[in-house]
Amino acid sequence: MNASLKYLAFVLVLNCFASSVFGDTAEDLYTNGIANAAKGDFGGAVADFSKAIELRPDYIEAYNKRGIAKQSEGDSDGAIADFNKCVQLNPTFVKAYNNRALVRQAKGDLDGALADLDKAIKLNPNLA
Repeated sequence: MNASLKYLAFVLVLNCFASSVFGDTAEDLYTNGIANAAKGDFGGAVADFSKAIELRPDYIEAYNKRGIAKQSEGDSDGAIADFNKCVQLNPTFVKAYNNRALVRQAKGDLDGALADLDKAIKLNPNLA
């Protein structure tokens, strides 16, 4: 077996070992959350996204998707908190402004929704 194949075999074994010993990665949990949300299991999605965030506290997409799942469960305040965290981590994350605007509109905060949409358009004029 040449050196390249030995190295590839080593990496595959190590990956399997790490997964079985250390459990799911943040990315695995994020993917599970997406799958749960697609099935309508928003509670399961929130749990998976929360675990992903525990492993990677800067995982903006997990905060964003958790916010969407929370809104789908009727937790508007929790959704806004997650979108706020996205903006805190990355002030140019347009998806968070759009999603927060939708939640604010649903709550009757039209001024807040308009402010978020204005910010999103400033960041990405193609949204206009």
